[in-house]
Amino acid sequence: MKQGTQGSSGTGLPRTRPAAAGEARVPRQAGTARGEHTHSEPPAPEAARERPVVQRTSVRGQILDALRAALVAGDLRPGEVYSAPVLGERFGVSATPVREAMQQLALEGAVEVVPNRGFRVVERGARELAELAEVRALIEVPVLLRLARTVPAERWAELRPLAEATVRAASSGCRATYAESDRGFHRAVLSLAGNRQLVQIAEDLHRRAQWPLVGGGPGMRGRADLVADAHEHTALLDALIARDLEVVRALASEHFSGAAGTG
Repeated sequence: MKQGTQGSSGTGLPRTRPAAAGEARVPRQAGTARGEHTHSEPPAPEAARERPVVQRTSVRGQILDALRAALVAGDLRPGEVYSAPVLGERFGVSATPVREAMQQLALEGAVEVVPNRGFRVVERGARELAELAEVRALIEVPVLLRLARTVPAERWAELRPLAEATVRAASSGCRATYAESDRGFHRAVLSLAGNRQLVQIAEDLHRRAQWPLVGGGPGMRGRADLVADAHEHTALLDALIARDLEVVRALASEHFSGAAGTG
């Protein structure tokens, strides 16, 4: 998703276009939406109306996933302002689900509302990324060590496909694909602790650590860096199966330190 638009060429709520067969209708949002004007917009160009539209029940959810992937890939650039109508046209949906998804990203700290213009992608520095890596290590390393003492080897072996999937995702060179696979592996590991709050907090920190920095950072890392990061997952599983606590501690600590450079 290549974005080159700052601000909004036509802001506010778009006119509802006819729904294609099987397309989920998104009701017009009532009232004034934060971040943009409410003047009516011209109909989308014919080419835009012919684009494939979201077919899932939760349009907002799919748009949110797409925007998160765009953040990780660097398609939504730090410091740039994006309007919901323009992004909606690119996705082939109305501005409403895009605006709602952007509001969620604002709650997560990924973007900020710019009145009458849209949403600006938050600019982050290396210090914030290092702090996130430190907090993740403080939370996850003790949990890993506890699980290493109690979880049987066969349960760890069941996670092998997820670890191998991260290597394949990293080998593709797609940062968004690897980011999703990476979170999936860590989520599965922490789920063995049986604490849903832990999993939710850790995943939120992990997701935030994957957003790109201004002028580079994890969003600009190459395939080799991602592959090296992914191979640490398989090495960690080997240590967990062997119940080698010292190796688990060393690998986990190194992995989170590396997260400050690879996400």
